[in-house]
Amino acid sequence: MSFVEFDPSSLLLQVLGFEVDTINSVQFSNHTGYTHWKGQVLNAEELQEVYEGLKLNGVTQYDYVLTGYTRDSSFLTRVVDIVQELKRQNPRLVYVMSSRGRGCDYYYYYFSSCPIVCDPVLGDKWNGEGSMYVPEELLPVYRDLVVPVADIITPNQFEAELLTGRKIHTQQEAVQVMDMLHSLGPSTVVITSSDLPASRGSDYLITLASQRRVGEDGQIQTLRICFELPKVDAVFVGTGDLFAAMLLAWTHHHPNNFKLACEKTVSAMQLVLQRTITSARILAGPGVKPSYAQLELRMVQSRKDIENPELIIRGTVL
Repeated sequence: MSFVEFDPSSLLLQVLGFEVDTINSVQFSNHTGYTHWKGQVLNAEELQEVYEGLKLNGVTQYDYVLTGYTRDSSFLTRVVDIVQELKRQNPRLVYVMSSRGRGCDYYYYYFSSCPIVCDPVLGDKWNGEGSMYVPEELLPVYRDLVVPVADIITPNQFEAELLTGRKIHTQQEAVQVMDMLHSLGPSTVVITSSDLPASRGSDYLITLASQRRVGEDGQIQTLRICFELPKVDAVFVGTGDLFAAMLLAWTHHHPNNFKLACEKTVSAMQLVLQRTITSARILAGPGVKPSYAQLELRMVQSRKDIENPELIIRGTVL
């Protein structure tokens, strides 16, 4: 039995114990990795109308907000207005800005469960060349309005470079870029993927995480962690949503152990992707490249790994 579900985040969060209210920024037939898609795009006024309905029912005392893909600057600006209003109602609200696009990060999640998670979906690199897959007018909105109100952001390397105006060629430069992003507002910054060389060779990619907290002595402490992840030879859609939601959930469950939260996040990601590519190759047959339909993330089959991931990836504190 199957059903249409293009974004994995709400299912993941529900499995991990969150009550989720979902606002779709688009209603598409399928994600845009496919050759064709049809559907509607929610505009700023329609978003406000949905939000007003929530307010009228008195159900906007949220603890987390997670945002993803959008293509419209006015819509994105309205999201910032809503986030600021929600933070006035609950100063402990966490905003998580999730990152990655290509048609699946179309959703804005409002979680009843406590910051703001934001994915600055701007673009990515293919074969070493970066390009934006949203209008360029969104960049200053993300940089000047969205990132400053976010608590957790999850850009890829290209997006981190766009937001700071700094290129990343070395791990030291990546750390400097993460520090610049911290200075804009977010306490947690994760560069979800990069083309930095891994010590384990070209079959691995680097993920870097950084968290700033005020210590018991009142001083700001920064914890930076490096992960080397096995590359998977396939293009998936929805991994940005999945990563941001996973990070939100595990930082919630392990508020005082950022390293463990990140290890559970990247380990669960790897387990889901490994199961997905194995299944897709079986469906495609020997020597045939799997299609986007065959590469849809195997979320239901990975439920046990999502609930209790085996720590197959360990981080190194920098």
